[in-house]
Amino acid sequence: MLSLNDISVRIAGRLLIDHSTVQIVPGSRIGFVGRNGVGKSTLFHAIRGELPLESGSVAVPPRWTIGSLAQEAPDGPESLINVVLKADRERDALLREAETAHDPHRIADIQTRLADIDAHSAPARAAAILSGLGFSTTDQARSCQEFSGGWRMRVALAATLFSAPDLLLLDEPTNYLDLEGTLWLEDHLANYPRTVIVISHDRDLLDTSVDQILHLDHGKLSLYKGTYSSFEEQRAAREMLDAKHAKRQQEQRKRLQDFVDRFKAKASKARQAQSRVKMLEKMKPVTALVTQDVREITFPTPEKTLSPPIIALDGVTVGYDPAKPVLNRVTLRIDNDDRIALLGANGNGKSTLVKLLAGRLAPFSGKTVRADKLSVGYFAQHQTDELDLAGSPYTHIRRLMPDAPESKVRARVGAIGFSGKAGDTTVKNLSGGEKARLLLGLATFAAPNMIILDEPTNHLDIDSRAALAEAINEFPGAIIMVSHDRYLIESCADQLWVVADRTVSPYDGDLDSYRRTVLSSRGAQSASRDRALDPRTRDGATRPKSEKRTSPKQRISESEAEIARISEIIAKIDAALAMPDLYQRDPKQAAQLGKARTGAAAALQRAEDEWLAASAALDEEVG
Repeated sequence: MLSLNDISVRIAGRLLIDHSTVQIVPGSRIGFVGRNGVGKSTLFHAIRGELPLESGSVAVPPRWTIGSLAQEAPDGPESLINVVLKADRERDALLREAETAHDPHRIADIQTRLADIDAHSAPARAAAILSGLGFSTTDQARSCQEFSGGWRMRVALAATLFSAPDLLLLDEPTNYLDLEGTLWLEDHLANYPRTVIVISHDRDLLDTSVDQILHLDHGKLSLYKGTYSSFEEQRAAREMLDAKHAKRQQEQRKRLQDFVDRFKAKASKARQAQSRVKMLEKMKPVTALVTQDVREITFPTPEKTLSPPIIALDGVTVGYDPAKPVLNRVTLRIDNDDRIALLGANGNGKSTLVKLLAGRLAPFSGKTVRADKLSVGYFAQHQTDELDLAGSPYTHIRRLMPDAPESKVRARVGAIGFSGKAGDTTVKNLSGGEKARLLLGLATFAAPNMIILDEPTNHLDIDSRAALAEAINEFPGAIIMVSHDRYLIESCADQLWVVADRTVSPYDGDLDSYRRTVLSSRGAQSASRDRALDPRTRDGATRPKSEKRTSPKQRISESEAEIARISEIIAKIDAALAMPDLYQRDPKQAAQLGKARTGAAAALQRAEDEWLAASAALDEEVG
């Protein structure tokens, strides 16, 4: 059991966790929620022993392993599959030792342990996780350094999941994923066999993947049974009870104080008055649980309603290289009040499409019609790099209103969520959520007719996401959104478009049916995925440094090395099984060695099958 016993944590003089106690039983799947900045990530540091406690203790079972997402993305020449496999340190160490071990007894111990941890099925398990997070079989054989930072963070997540620690700590894991990867992760966490605590502001993940909610508010940790929706109901009921309790106590304190004030000077009532003074002193104050109000998000109303359609595309082809277009023969129409969510795995062309719609990318061919005086607001998380870190929300707005009086500039800064002194906070000191609010304010400053939102919920907490959904629904213009937040899509979108196979098409089903399709396709090993054009090279925004693909010759070489490695392991197992006293001395170990040999033989068969497939591909290529 993970025990947090009366812990207090203070950072830079600020008390984040104040004498809180929580007991977490093994196998719990916990969603950790609370406003941004209250100390959720800090608690993870404390659990990992990276941060001293002001008081109390954290007790982790002695044999438990703790796993969390690495802060830095993996890099270097190693293939993705090998990076993930090495995350299981015990397996990696045993395999390396197996290559040099000569003592029959040690060989037997190594192979028994490899059988216990099912080491020979590890490549298949690692490949399944990478596939679920969006990497094709071809991708998995390529080196980490070929991929962008966001994709390498997915590899880090895959490695963490593959290591299957006893306590899995995940801090906003969906920030690096598209909707398809998020849907797969939800399913994976829902079936995680050990203890997991995930910090997330994704309502659907918290309703799908966890069975308890840990809430941090005003320095106190509270554990609720059930999903996030259940937590909201329980918390609302608790707030109501606390408010009633506080009111009753306030009335009781008033009655006691009135008695003391009336009779403390009378000798006949002095004892009773003193008794009531003691009652007042012992009465622990109860305060009503006050919910912090979230700052609303508003989009300015366009000055004019344009004649529909505001955008029409007919047979448009677009991309970054005319010889390799990302999207082919796209035909679509957008009207004034459309609410459209774009679906499709990252790399299929969603970013290319929104750049085309925003007028930031010219088509190679086809017909494009835009309404006269169409104004487009474009928000993307990567635009945080374009902010002036030394500037403030006020200076950013002042640049857009150079001749306006101070009062109007301050009013506009306040309207985007930075009232008073908050407007003068430097950008480098803003939180991720505050930077997102600033970017939203800048993107919609000119009251556009259409707003494009590319992953707008990253770094926004749950309440701010709800405020964003309300702003979208109240906006009278068109909205195009790309988001991994299912709640936002279901709350706002009335059309779903799938960007896949180099085109854009309407999706007739709902997100539940889309989820089933995604989980089905990512759960299977699809050969067609490898024959298709590598999705990472389709969209110029996420194109890797190298477009080199694994050749049949390279696959043959890798398969031969794997066959040699496994054959050597089988030879050592056979040598251990041949020891004359093994069955009498340790029949259990003999049985485990037999199991290990069966697993190794199956792995050898898979490697030989891969060699045959690669050889056939080479013959076809040469012939």
